Amino acid sequence: MNTSPKFRDHFTGVAADYAQHRPTYPGELLEKLVELSPDTRHALDVGCGNGQLSLLLAEHFDRVIATDASAAQIAAAMPHPRIIYRVRPAEDSGLEDGSVSLVTVAQAAHWFDLAPFYREVRRVGAPDALIALISYGRMRIDGPANPAVQHFYGPELAAYWPAERAHVENGYADLDFPFSELRQPAFEITREWDAGQFLAYTDTWSATTAMRTALGDAEVRRRQQPLREAWEGIHKVRWPITLRVGKIHPG
Repeated sequence: MNTSPKFRDHFTGVAADYAQHRPTYPGELLEKLVELSPDTRHALDVGCGNGQLSLLLAEHFDRVIATDASAAQIAAAMPHPRIIYRVRPAEDSGLEDGSVSLVTVAQAAHWFDLAPFYREVRRVGAPDALIALISYGRMRIDGPANPAVQHFYGPELAAYWPAERAHVENGYADLDFPFSELRQPAFEITREWDAGQFLAYTDTWSATTAMRTALGDAEVRRRQQPLREAWEGIHKVRWPITLRVGKIHPG
């Protein structure tokens, strides 16, 4: 159910690939969220995609409600006994007032209409509840393939990235966050990938999807070829994580 007039779906066409090829979040990040939360009864994961963060939250919380406006993303989500997946827009969770201990948004807040979403957060947040906006930024590669990767990400795809991507690039520094913020340490995602794994990941990018729609798959593959040729063996891929945490109802 997508009732949000501003919802723009960049990922329905790659929902299954998104589930398989997007990186997941480090355990230390989840440990920090659990440490900060007033309790572990009820978490709300908004813009959950196919549940990358939801599944990790379910290891710590009694119940996780995971919502996304994309039915295709929810259909691709991995079931878990403590997760309830729902197709809902960000600003309408359908939950009771004051029922949530932690609200999370992973790699999605830059797509939201934030004013109505934040109203919903205040409505469902319990007295001591927290909100956490999580994003991972532009990756870097440990090895000689990095220049080719950055060229594909930047000059090749520059015309195809949605404007909202700028918030990811600057670590959500310019994103409205009207909560009592709790400064957090730096986190990082790391993966050891070969060329095929990395290229499968690039195929989940909104810009790659837009380029494929505009120019066709053959042209996308042609532009990816220098990256493939530069990538020999296994390389470590690193993504810096942005974590903005705030008290929903500061005392």
